[in-house]
Amino acid sequence: MHPYLIYLFNILQITILVILGLSLVYIFIYSTAGLFYKQKPYPKATFQRQIAVLIPGYKEDEVIVEVAEEALLQDYPRECFDVIVIADSFTQETIAKLRQLPIKVIEVAFEKSTKAKALNQAMELLDDSYDLAIVLDADNIMAVDFLSKMNSTFEKDWNVVQGHRTAKNLNTSWAILDAISEEINNHIFRKGHRVLGLSSAIIGSGMAFRYKFFRELMLPVKAIGGFDKEIELKLTSAGHTVEYLNDAMVYDEKVQNSEVFRHQRRRWLSAQFHYFRQDIFKAIKALFMKGNADYFDKAIQFVQPPRILLLGGISVFGVLFIIANFWINNLPVYSAIWAIMIMMTVLTFLFAIPASFFNKKTLGALASLPKGMLLMLDSLLKIKGANKQFIHTKHTSSKTN
Repeated sequence: MHPYLIYLFNILQITILVILGLSLVYIFIYSTAGLFYKQKPYPKATFQRQIAVLIPGYKEDEVIVEVAEEALLQDYPRECFDVIVIADSFTQETIAKLRQLPIKVIEVAFEKSTKAKALNQAMELLDDSYDLAIVLDADNIMAVDFLSKMNSTFEKDWNVVQGHRTAKNLNTSWAILDAISEEINNHIFRKGHRVLGLSSAIIGSGMAFRYKFFRELMLPVKAIGGFDKEIELKLTSAGHTVEYLNDAMVYDEKVQNSEVFRHQRRRWLSAQFHYFRQDIFKAIKALFMKGNADYFDKAIQFVQPPRILLLGGISVFGVLFIIANFWINNLPVYSAIWAIMIMMTVLTFLFAIPASFFNKKTLGALASLPKGMLLMLDSLLKIKGANKQFIHTKHTSSKTN
């Protein structure tokens, strides 16, 4: 091959190596750090805090009644917590069933519904008697000791604590892949970050706040999608550290099919890129002027490619470039770098995936992985405008299995 063509080929190869390599190094560092995570012990609670369990839902008639019933089954003193369903566009039949339960029901209606609007309107109507706010999705089920553990955690001087959200259903290949993705994120963006002294990522549910702090934090939030991303940036820019409680479990419904997977990821990606563009320069300034690495890391985190695309990109490009380098008799250092990157990718995922997922079901679910990569790429190419409209993910199951 002509030397000039080899030169152009290597420019392309180096560009792709740098783009993929920077993202890989980022998650490899945190995945390795996550191996050393050890949850800090918390002292026994000195008193039982008053807790508001806030459950906003939009057209979640199929699951909300059972979710509310499950939320009442905590081992926490019944007089010390309220389950508060924020009902947006529920049927009157569902509202009637909810009002038969010993919970609070707040009906809301908006021209354009968002989770942030629902939470803000509910807190306008509630009194200030609560010490903590727990935020759940309308399909979430708390482990029976969730409130007790959160209450103990707030003996320390935290304002925000993220619980361990995990799958409550593994009934389809897509649900298994979604569940694995959740646990990878738990390992990298929660465990790994806390080991290195940075804030845990929050997820939008299964999280706890000091009540008055949360109410003030939410007041200016106008996010249509990804309200959790907006408050993450507010928290870290103000110097607040988010704690992670790995043994406080909240069970979350995983996607059942490819169409839901695509719509959900499109919404998430759009929110992440929106807030990256909004905050990256402020985060860089805060890093150099105030030494705020937490805020900078959070902004950088939002521009990381989806793990499934990074896996596919490094695997495909790595193999193709190794073959091409051999064919044109290129410098062996390029193929060596690709081989190292492929090995690092494998280790990153092996470190982050819980051992319970190494089974025949997961092996079967891997057949859907190539389609998942294509759907994620499609979502990435079609994110424009997704953060300006409310994209609802309908839930169908309230029970764990």
